[in-house]
Amino acid sequence: MGCGMSTEDKEGKARNEEIENQLKRDKMMQRNEIKMLLLGTYAIRSCLSTILKQMKLIHEGGYSRDERESFKEIIFSNTVQSMRVILEAMESLELPLEDQRMEYHVQTIFIQPAQIEGDVLPPEVGGAIEALWKDHGVQECFKRSREYQLNDSARYYFDNIARIAAPDYMPNDQDVLRSRVKTTGITETTFIIGDLTYRMFDVGGQRSERKKWIHCFENVTTILFLVAISEYDQLLFEDETVNRMQEALTLFDSICNSRWFIKTSIILFLNKIDRFKEKLPVSPMKNYFPDYEGGDDYAAACDYILNRFVSLNQHETKQIYTHFTCATDTTQIRFVMAAVNDIIIQENLRLCGLI
Repeated sequence: MGCGMSTEDKEGKARNEEIENQLKRDKMMQRNEIKMLLLGTYAIRSCLSTILKQMKLIHEGGYSRDERESFKEIIFSNTVQSMRVILEAMESLELPLEDQRMEYHVQTIFIQPAQIEGDVLPPEVGGAIEALWKDHGVQECFKRSREYQLNDSARYYFDNIARIAAPDYMPNDQDVLRSRVKTTGITETTFIIGDLTYRMFDVGGQRSERKKWIHCFENVTTILFLVAISEYDQLLFEDETVNRMQEALTLFDSICNSRWFIKTSIILFLNKIDRFKEKLPVSPMKNYFPDYEGGDDYAAACDYILNRFVSLNQHETKQIYTHFTCATDTTQIRFVMAAVNDIIIQENLRLCGLI
């Protein structure tokens, strides 16, 4: 009499094999999906958006002509609004125009709507910005921009106003990278890089509601935390009694040592190094961090800030990978993101139990 398997046994074995195969497929999909949480203070949202734009430039072939066209109104609005902010600051700081004949151009700026519409910047607006930017009083006010809230891209757009105001203007990569749109809420962006699918969750500006949603990201592969180190001498947009760097340190401490992220590695981008290097000689860091003793030495200042963040890590097994960056430098970001990609692959394999 044979000892073959019964029909019931065969069906049970087939079900087990099917379940095992599905588990293998799920594990493979998990290994190929990277969940990255992008974090930083509200002030760093511009850097977060720049990183996402860089990912599109580097991994998706950049922006189409139609997409570049869509950025025109944003760039026009950013440029006009930045000049308006400076002119308003001149009033509060009691800084006069050097050439009072510029007053006509001041009025041209103030009568513009908050959102500039159209494919071309009105010639009188472009002319007003170009003339005002050359005024000594405006330049003096710009030098004191740490005392008020000015878009970091202001100088770039002012320096390029003749090109931006031209009838045939088409935004280039740098114009797009430096553009700013105020956003709220949590956004998700997906990129395909090689065999990996990156799901990047941008929650950079959610300050007051953080405790309500932070646990939702417990299973992310890694956290990309951005800090604008050039903002060591500036105050928050939403609370002008709090230093931006101190706020970033407080947030990093809470995220790094959160019970939700005990096993999650952190990639720390210390961003805006170009602006940081410019500021050190004219805005002593010791004025804001009394224990700092490095003067205006760039390397010493970088080491100090790096150590302030890394020293907050209370978990010996938690990895913090650090990079000094300039988010608008595509060549550098391409190199840094390649290194980040290697880190993430290793971390993902570890989380999946494959190494």
